[in-house]
Amino acid sequence: MNIFMLSENIVVHSFYTAYNFLKFEQILFMKKIQMVDLQSQYYKIKADVDNAVLNVMDSAAFINGPEVKFFQSELESYLDVKNVIPCANGTDALQIALMALGLKEGDEVITADFTFAATVEVIHLLKLKAVLVDVDYDTFTLDPVKLKAAITPATKAIIPVHLFGQCANMEEILKIAKDHHLFVVEDDAQAIGAEFTFADGSVKKSGTMGIIGTTSFFPSKNLGCYGDGGALFTNDDELAHKIRGIVNHGMYERYYHDEVGLNSRLDSIQAAVLRKKLPLLDSYSEARRKAADYYDEAFAGHPHVLTPKRAEHSTHVFHQYTLRILNGKRNELQQFLAEREIPAMIYYPVALRKQKAYYQESDPKDFVNTDRLLEQVISLPMHTELDEEQLKYISDAVLEFMNIPS
Repeated sequence: MNIFMLSENIVVHSFYTAYNFLKFEQILFMKKIQMVDLQSQYYKIKADVDNAVLNVMDSAAFINGPEVKFFQSELESYLDVKNVIPCANGTDALQIALMALGLKEGDEVITADFTFAATVEVIHLLKLKAVLVDVDYDTFTLDPVKLKAAITPATKAIIPVHLFGQCANMEEILKIAKDHHLFVVEDDAQAIGAEFTFADGSVKKSGTMGIIGTTSFFPSKNLGCYGDGGALFTNDDELAHKIRGIVNHGMYERYYHDEVGLNSRLDSIQAAVLRKKLPLLDSYSEARRKAADYYDEAFAGHPHVLTPKRAEHSTHVFHQYTLRILNGKRNELQQFLAEREIPAMIYYPVALRKQKAYYQESDPKDFVNTDRLLEQVISLPMHTELDEEQLKYISDAVLEFMNIPS
């Protein structure tokens, strides 16, 4: 090696040493990046939340106390829906909805193959038949064309999932449901606060368009409590009455059981927390959209990165910010980010129809979009507390990996 080559190698080595040191220094002094930063969000409302929780403790009204009733009323106003019935969690909400509709063993319920298991779990628990269909590739939500093709004389209900923060195509889904006399139960666990605009210009909040809407208040949700919680929404007063009985052991009068019910009630402490967070929900959604805008701009035009499509009919509240990686290196990207202390999650790695508990024989031609997404999706950190320094660090890391020559 001559003196010039040696000098060049020293310069290159020094450059990369300095580069890596700067990266290390950036990580060292930057706030830790998390998928969901609940602690920082809590600190901003700590005094209000702490006071609300202590008031519940002082009152000792831990179950069905005033805080639950106040929250119920406030959420009804926010959603512009006649009836909100709180319950213990989002999975219970889905199960209670199907129980309230009086479905019989063997009745078919159509839902998306690409979603969290709770949606299909409750169908199986009630001995109904889950019919899984493909999703739209761009929005990750139920494909109306595949939905329509899956309807049989045994079909009784549809569960569209408003996945990752925006509404499924409810205009088409509701039309199909009306034509075939089917119930629509919205799984709104990931999109509370999103709005759907119909062709006639009318606007409805997610969860309020079907016969029943359900949601989860799991801590990481856009409107999350500090434990488990959920709720059902309906404009049907008779259904609301039935649901109120089901959530409380089937009782409308103490010790008189008119329905087969569950013990599924939102406790007063969680309601108190949710009351403090509900007035902030729209600002939380705006903070998430702002972070999504940053990501969108950073990745715009990259040939191997598809950013989330924002449907024309729905606003997006970005429960998740989910990229599609087109070069087959999604798993390697996840590992690359982990090495830089950036969490990134794969929602979801296995189709429901292929899960051991819910396995169904299927033709891959019927699930082209789902199977593509399983190989491509990766969700970046998304929450209300992301700052520009973190967003830049995350985006730069993704682009650094994606621009490494093959």
